Amino acid sequence: MPLHIETPLIQSRPLTVHCGRPVWLKMDALQPPGSFKIRGVGHACETYVRRGAQRLVSSSGGNAGLAVAYAGRSLGIPVTVVVPQTTSERARELLQLEEAEVIVHGASWQEANELAQSLVGPTDAFLHPFDDPLLWHGHATMIDEVAQSGLQPDAVVLSVGGGGLLSGVAEGLDRNGWGHVPIVAVETEGAASFHAAFKAGHAVQLDQINSIATSLGAKRVCDQAVHCAKERPMHSVVVSDASALSACERFLADHRVLVEPACGASLALGYENAPAIASFKTVLFIVCGGATATIDQIRQWSKAP
Repeated sequence: MPLHIETPLIQSRPLTVHCGRPVWLKMDALQPPGSFKIRGVGHACETYVRRGAQRLVSSSGGNAGLAVAYAGRSLGIPVTVVVPQTTSERARELLQLEEAEVIVHGASWQEANELAQSLVGPTDAFLHPFDDPLLWHGHATMIDEVAQSGLQPDAVVLSVGGGGLLSGVAEGLDRNGWGHVPIVAVETEGAASFHAAFKAGHAVQLDQINSIATSLGAKRVCDQAVHCAKERPMHSVVVSDASALSACERFLADHRVLVEPACGASLALGYENAPAIASFKTVLFIVCGGATATIDQIRQWSKAP
């Protein structure tokens, strides 16, 4: 049995009416650790354990770290997660709830990642948050499930951080014969490393991240995401933090599920009936989730100047 669950695929009545076209939701926010990450992370962890790994090491204060911690506990393998100082207390609590060893180091993910990699010994496996073919292969299962349902969307809307979800969805579309289906990749202003790469034609390193959607805060997307943008129909869209936060509140009211701003970024295209999706008849949104943001945090961010 895989470590992830098959998640519901539902048509959103509020968004369907608002957009004037069928809007479907792949509800990966309902995965046990709270996000889609467990699909790829679970597959990678199981693979590394079969190869003899005796400990799992990760560098993420967010959903990837939670997925590794969940996988390690499920597999009976110890987990060490290195998180930056910016990681919320809520995220640290969730990691400890999954019985992971939590090490706080550095002002950014890059610094935490450097320490995590230095800790990897000969019997350990390192789990990258987004840049690993095993992750993409696992994330692709969400599209397998959509295909098995009988629904074929005219476009898939998703959020982009480091590019792992994008790379996995692209693989899933391709292996189900849907290589022609466009991906609409969404980021927030201040965290738009994929948009910069999309315009430049190659990966671009951002100087800094200036967005409350910290799960989108990779200064540089993986090369595979850039490759996908060159090989298939792709649209890159950037929204404001305010749009992402508003979408989180509206989605909670409509569907009784709280997602973090990184997920709200893509949902904002539906709630704003954005031009980027206007030409597609049936649109599928990947509700990627996020476990570390509370409704109080979202409302506090919304009030910030």
